Amino acid sequence: MKAKAPTIKNQKLKKRPSTLATFAVISFEMGITIFIFSRIGKWIDSLYDLEINFTLIMSLIGFALAFFVVYKQLKKLNK
Repeated sequence: MKAKAPTIKNQKLKKRPSTLATFAVISFEMGITIFIFSRIGKWIDSLYDLEINFTLIMSLIGFALAFFVVYKQLKKLNK
């Protein structure tokens, strides 16, 4: 009995990472992005002796950027 040659479809399925791992990486990237932007905002606030103005602004920018990156990755994942 001859073994079937692997098809292109089977090869693509084997190379694809698991969905759980993909979502874990996406959530980690989102958290790191928001954290870095909030730390930058905190640093700017301490530099100019402000309360939480830039911390809030940079956190919101970080959230928007992280959401945009997640949106692009999920759109790519669904193709």
